[in-house]
Amino acid sequence: MSSSPALFIEVEVDDSVARDRELAAQLAEVCPVDIYRAGPSGVEIVRENLDECVLCELCIRAAPAGTVRVVKLYDDGALLGA
Repeated sequence: MSSSPALFIEVEVDDSVARDRELAAQLAEVCPVDIYRAGPSGVEIVRENLDECVLCELCIRAAPAGTVRVVKLYDDGALLGA
């Protein structure tokens, strides 16, 4: 599991889909604040954009169930959409 910490949220992408370039492109397309980038090896998390997250859940809906998680660090680690 890869993750990138920030002040308000943390985004986790399960290893089972992290190398999926098609999913990476889809996540990059749906995220309104550019948290995801489609890299040559799959999903890349743009760390400097993490705190811009608007909690829209579009990334969670675009990915297979349970493979993308948005952790609300300010809410005792509660998962977005859970």
